[in-house]
Amino acid sequence: MSAVTLETVPRRPTGAVRTPSLPRLTRVELRKSCDTRAGRWLLAVIVLAVAGTVALGLFTSDDALSLSDHLQFTQLATGVLLPVLGILLVTSEWSQRTAMTTFALVPRRSRVLTAKVLAAAGLALLGVAATLVVSAGAVVLTPLVTDGSADWSLGAAELGGVVLLQLVYVLSGVAFGMLLLSSPLAIVTYLVLPTVFTVLVTTVGALDWVGDWLDLTTAGVPVAEGGADAQGWLQLATASALWLGLPMALGWLRIERAEIS
Repeated sequence: MSAVTLETVPRRPTGAVRTPSLPRLTRVELRKSCDTRAGRWLLAVIVLAVAGTVALGLFTSDDALSLSDHLQFTQLATGVLLPVLGILLVTSEWSQRTAMTTFALVPRRSRVLTAKVLAAAGLALLGVAATLVVSAGAVVLTPLVTDGSADWSLGAAELGGVVLLQLVYVLSGVAFGMLLLSSPLAIVTYLVLPTVFTVLVTTVGALDWVGDWLDLTTAGVPVAEGGADAQGWLQLATASALWLGLPMALGWLRIERAEIS
């Protein structure tokens, strides 16, 4: 009787590796963002850029800036640099040749990619939180170092728009990283291509309507200011589909099918 009982008890195969949970994978990806020398330097540059932007607004503006103004200014720095960190979150696996190890430990590539997307979203939210704290510090210092008074005005719609746009920008960086799988190529393409597109649609009068619907910078202005109407939200959706949805879909498919060496 005891022999039958032992035979019917399922046993875990010898050497079987338990797949990490998605939250654990996300924490690992977050740690990867600052484990490399490039990641640490980029984070340091982001901190310095945010501090410099706030200092410029605090000491060079003729009028006292509100919390909303400081927050908008700080997004100029994080909106450019944080997406680069999102790119490195993907491309570092390929440049450092650790992709084979990663996908050997977690064979389901979509699970790893999902963790990278969640980690990038977490970095975007942390970036907004950090800039909000720095902006609040600037408001506290305003009456101490200038003749102006502290202005804490910040609408919920404005804050929500800043958060949404930061998410879109960082995930766009991840998307370009997935599509190109090369840090230099992805960074240059992400920074140059949208800029050239913006210059083109703003200088050629016949392309104004294209800018309204497909230029992420133009479509994001009403959302960041908290005054977007139904058409404004639709324009942001179409621009996001071009600069975020399309490259991420193509990049995701490429990684799923790529030969790893």
